[in-house]
Amino acid sequence: MSFERFIARRFMPRRGREGGFSGPLSSIAVVGIALGVVVMVMAVSILRGFQGDISGKVAGFGSHMTVTSFAPSEAYADNPVAVDSSLLEALRSVPGVRHVQCFATKGGMVKTDEQIYGILFRGLDKGYDTSFYHSCLVEGRLPVVGTQDSTSAASNDVLISTTIGSKLGLKVGDKMRTYFWSGDNYRSRAFTVCGIYNTDLAEMDELYVVGDLRQVQRIEGWGDSLVGGYELLVSDFDNLDATASCVAGVLPYDLQLRTIVEQHPALFSWLDLLNANIALILTIMCLVSAVAIVSALLIMIFEKSATIGLLKALGACNAAVRRIFMLKAAGLIATGVAIGNGVALALSVAQSHWHLLTLDPESYSMAYVPVEIDPWVYVAVSLGTLAVCVAALLLPAAHISRVSPAKTMRVEG
Repeated sequence: MSFERFIARRFMPRRGREGGFSGPLSSIAVVGIALGVVVMVMAVSILRGFQGDISGKVAGFGSHMTVTSFAPSEAYADNPVAVDSSLLEALRSVPGVRHVQCFATKGGMVKTDEQIYGILFRGLDKGYDTSFYHSCLVEGRLPVVGTQDSTSAASNDVLISTTIGSKLGLKVGDKMRTYFWSGDNYRSRAFTVCGIYNTDLAEMDELYVVGDLRQVQRIEGWGDSLVGGYELLVSDFDNLDATASCVAGVLPYDLQLRTIVEQHPALFSWLDLLNANIALILTIMCLVSAVAIVSALLIMIFEKSATIGLLKALGACNAAVRRIFMLKAAGLIATGVAIGNGVALALSVAQSHWHLLTLDPESYSMAYVPVEIDPWVYVAVSLGTLAVCVAALLLPAAHISRVSPAKTMRVEG
C-alpha cells in the first residue's frame, strides 16, 4: 500500500464537539452528490422512457418506415402497390430491418342511431406484427385476419379504441355499421367489435379502427395482389436514418419511403427539445455536486493545516500531500455516487412495477411516468460526476503547496 493511500484511509475527520466542520461538511457533500446523481439518473431515465413510450405508440400504428406509391391518392386512402415477393425478400435482407408487413388504410364513417363518426380503417394481413395491439388490448381479442386468398371471406372483426367505443356507445360483440366512399359510390360494411384497445394517444385513439386487409381490397376492388403499401420495423431506432438509406437503395423508382420521423415531424421535434432540458439539469446538478465536494475539501484543508505542515516537515512533498486529500475526496465522491445510484435504481424499479407516479392521459398521452432502466445511463452519470468533481478538486488542492510547515507548527506551538 502506498504512503498516500495509507494516510488517506486513516485521515478521517474527528467527531464530536472538537471535530470541527470537516466531518459534518463531508457528510453534507456525500448527501449532495448522492442527490445530484439521483436527479440526473432519474431525469435521463424518465426522458428516455417518455421518448420510447411515445415513439413506440406512434410506430405501433405506422411502423418505423412506410413504403407507398409515388402516385397521388385520394384523401384517407392509399394508392395500390403490387405485392412483389422479390422486393419483399430484398427488404427483409436489409441490415437493421426486423420485420416487413403489408397494410392498407381507408377512410370511412360509422353510423349509429345517435351520431355519425369518422374513422380510418387500418387493414392488417396475416403476417402483421400485432405485438403492439396485444400490449394495448383492454377487452376482448384481436381480429382474426386471414391470408390474401380470394376463396376465403374477409373477416368482419374489428378492433376499436376506448375513445371510439365511449363516443359511439359500442362494446365487445356489438355491430358497427360503417360506410366507405369509392369514387362516386359508397359501400357499407357491418363489422363486429371483437376487442377494445387503449394507447392514451388521443391522435390515434380517436381515429383508428383495426381490421382485415382484405376488407380494403374488396371495397376498393383491388384484388388479392394489391395492397396499400409495406411497413418496415427496425431493430434499432437510433440507427433509423442509416437503415432508411439502405432501404431506399433497393426500392424501385415508383415507390417512396417515409420514416416515422418524416410522417410526424412536430411530435419528434418536440421530443428532441426535451433533450435540451435534460442537458441543463445535468449541468446544474454536476455543478452542485462539484461545489459540495470542493467546499468539503477546502474546509478539510484549512482544519488540517497543522497536519499538512507536519507531513511536509517529515519529508512529504506537495504532490504526495495533494494525493492524500484527493484520495480522501475521491472516496467521498465514490460513496455519494454509489448511494445515488442505489436510490435511483430503487425508485426506478418501484415506478416500473407499481406505477407510483401517475399522469393525466389526456395531457401526457400516458397514465403514469415511464422509466427506462438502462445500465449505461448509470455508468455515464457516475463517470461524468466523478470526472467533474475530481477536476473541480484541482483548484483547492493547489492551496496545499502554499501551506508553510514553519508557520503552521509555530501557530500550534
